[in-house]
Amino acid sequence: MEKSEKEVMIKELNEKFARARTAIVAEFSKLNVETVTRLRKKFRDSGVDYRVLKNTLAKRAAKGTPVEVVSDDFTGPVAIALGYDDVVVPAKILHEFIKDLETIKIRSAVVEGKKTDAAGVAALAKMPGLPELRAKILGMLTQPAGTLVRTVAEPGSRLARLIKARAEALEKTNS
Repeated sequence: MEKSEKEVMIKELNEKFARARTAIVAEFSKLNVETVTRLRKKFRDSGVDYRVLKNTLAKRAAKGTPVEVVSDDFTGPVAIALGYDDVVVPAKILHEFIKDLETIKIRSAVVEGKKTDAAGVAALAKMPGLPELRAKILGMLTQPAGTLVRTVAEPGSRLARLIKARAEALEKTNS
């Protein structure tokens, strides 16, 4: 690789590292093409960047970014998953994907600027993602309104049932 190509790659990685809210460093070995392709597709479909790193270039690119705290783990065959929107998505995908594989191991991660280990990534993977949290909040917001509507409507409903029962009772006595 020529020096100009390296500089372009470092600049590109630096920009991605600076934008990333989540960066998970994973060690891999003996992965076949089919497995890597499936993993890349899952990441791509979720808006997560997955890259196999050239360690020396990645260390240089990490300087001055939140990813710098995990740059010591850029040794040997490693890849990085970068999440830009939802901090939980990369952890969920990677954790779900590797539970049956022994060829990929999570080394460390940085989430919102804080370093964590593999156990922290596993805990993050168990948390609800942004869509689930939004649905819960929406449910919590609409619940009081629904309760209020039912409470306000209940006396009218009771009165209607009482009138209907009274009418049916009168009808039976008149028959």
